[in-house]
Parts: sequence; C-alpha cells; structure tokens
Amino acid sequence: MIITTTIGAFPKPGYVPISDWFSAAPDDGAYDYTSAFAKEMAQAGAEREELFQRAAAEVIDDQVSAGVDIVTDGEIRRENYVHYQCRHLTGFDFDDLSERTIRGVTSAQLPTVRGDVRLLGTSPLVHDYRVAQALSPKPVKMTIPGPMTIIDTTVDAHYGDETALGADLAAAINDQVLALADAGCRHIQIDEPVMARKPDAALDHGIEHLGRCFAGVGERVTRVVHCCCGYPEFLDQDDYPKADPGSYLALAEALDAAAIDAVSIEDAHRPGDLGELLPRLGRTTVLLGVLAVARSRLETVAGVEARLIEALEHIPPERLMAAPDCGLGYLGRDLARRKLAVMCEATRRVNARIGERPSG
Repeated sequence: MIITTTIGAFPKPGYVPISDWFSAAPDDGAYDYTSAFAKEMAQAGAEREELFQRAAAEVIDDQVSAGVDIVTDGEIRRENYVHYQCRHLTGFDFDDLSERTIRGVTSAQLPTVRGDVRLLGTSPLVHDYRVAQALSPKPVKMTIPGPMTIIDTTVDAHYGDETALGADLAAAINDQVLALADAGCRHIQIDEPVMARKPDAALDHGIEHLGRCFAGVGERVTRVVHCCCGYPEFLDQDDYPKADPGSYLALAEALDAAAIDAVSIEDAHRPGDLGELLPRLGRTTVLLGVLAVARSRLETVAGVEARLIEALEHIPPERLMAAPDCGLGYLGRDLARRKLAVMCEATRRVNARIGERPSG
C-alpha cells in the first residue's frame, strides 16, 4: 500500500510571531528575516510557546484532515528550515551577518561560521517533536537541514574546507538525530536540496556525510533524505533556475547504496523519466513529488492517480510514497489543504486498485 506524507514547511497561521522567507515580498529578496527572528521572539514574550503550539495543532489538523499518513509540525517555529537549526550549534555568528547569493539565485543576509561547529546543549527538536506528537493522532516526521545545505546557506569564515565543515556538521546533526530517536521519533528527514545542484560534491563527500548524520539509529528510525530541485522567489514564477534535470540520475545509485531508507524527489513541477530513474533505486523507498509547491494551479485527482500508477510500473507499492515536491509555504493554507486532499484521494484510489489485484 502507498502511504502519504508531507515534506516539511506549511503556511504559517497569521498569528505566528515570527517572519519567514516564504512571506517576504518578491522585491524583498534580501530581507533580513534572520536578524528579525531574535527581535520577534523577544517581542512575543511568554505567550510565544502558546502561539507555536496553537499553530502546530492547526497545521497538523490540516494534514490529518486531508488524509496524510505521516505529518510534520509545519516547521512553524522556524524563520527558515536551515538557520533555526544553526542557532543551536556553536561556531555560528548571528550578530555579524554576511551577504551572499544562495543556490545561485537569491541574495540574503546569512549567519557566518567563525568557530568549530558542535551541538550547543540540548537539541530544540526534541521539544518540538514532543509537542507536535502530543497534538497528532498520526506519526510526526521531524526535518533537519543536511551539511551541504547548511554550508550553502551560510558563510564560512573559519574552516576554509567544505569537507571538514561538513564532517563537523554531520556529527552535530547526528547528536540531534540520536536525541530525537531516544525521544521516540521514528521518522527523521535530512533536507539536502543542494545535492541536486552540486551532484559532484554530493558524490565526493555529501552522501558520506549524510550517512554520518544517521549513524547509530539502527532500525529505530526511518531515515529519509529530501532532495528537491529548488524554490522560486515567489509563487507562479516562470523559468526560475532549478537544478540540472540529470542530477537525480547522477545521484540515484549512490543514494540507493547509502545508509538511508527513503529518498524524496521532485517530480510534479518537472516530471522526470520514471522508467530510467526508479530502477536505479532498487532498494530505497521513494517519496514521489506529485504536488507542485510553486504553482497555484490545483492538481487533479486523475492526474496524480495516473502518475502514481505509472510509477508502480517500476517500483512496488511498499516502496512508494506520495508527497508534495517540497514544503508548502508559498501556497497559503487553503490551497495547501486542497492540494493535499487531491494527493490523498488519488492515493486512496490507487490503493483500492492494488487491493483488487489478484494475488500471485
């Protein structure tokens, strides 16, 4: 049976006391939401935890009501999916930011690495997970940015060597992964979209570091890596730069041999050749992106159903999951709910077909 999940970010309810990069205007590409985070958290004061929990309850209910099997907390506590984690690592300077272009697309003010990177105290993700799971009747998946993606979304003024910095980041992430596993989290996702943009670096050291992120969890955790091809600067932007369409083919066999259980790939915005790609993932579960997260057009149940059926020509249903291409932050809550409902209804129909197949 095919099960459904989401990737990470969900549209924040309007009362959430922090800004995020989804809400920045198209002409505000360099808006300093990273510095704004600390100020907004201080202004929210003691009520911020109540607001975050209220928001988590709402976005989890949106997913559950749509029929999603494995949900996330919507990353509603995060100004973006990378820097929230970096605030809890030593070595990152959030006071003296550095401007650079990330993913070769967007100019932003970024934290700077000025010392050795280690986990600072207790991972905040344990608290976030426990709150979200207490609010959810479905399993909650927690997401963590991977070493390559953190490196590409910060500025290194200390290591001068991506491999060395990546190794320390992997060790710090592993501390968080183990803490989540000890807290009972059974679905942990490392977000590494930069792998699709830099497949050579991924093959050289990125996939090895990914394995270090999950070291020691054993069979307690479903180890997921998310690898999309890139966000636009705003919803319905045409012709925005994305990763090379051949990246998945270049990475597939190495990812299939890596110490992971599942890989999330973008397919809705730019469909690939499933007959060429999926056979290269002969062991790994595939989270197939069937919802475009940067388009306001609503998918049809029939269209999603057809794509899942096509995928089943190359992969068994127990190794196929339906998901959006990436986080849903650009869509707004109503459209996000409607898209998820389409995905879940299409999956239900495909599962009904599977159940009707004769055994043997």
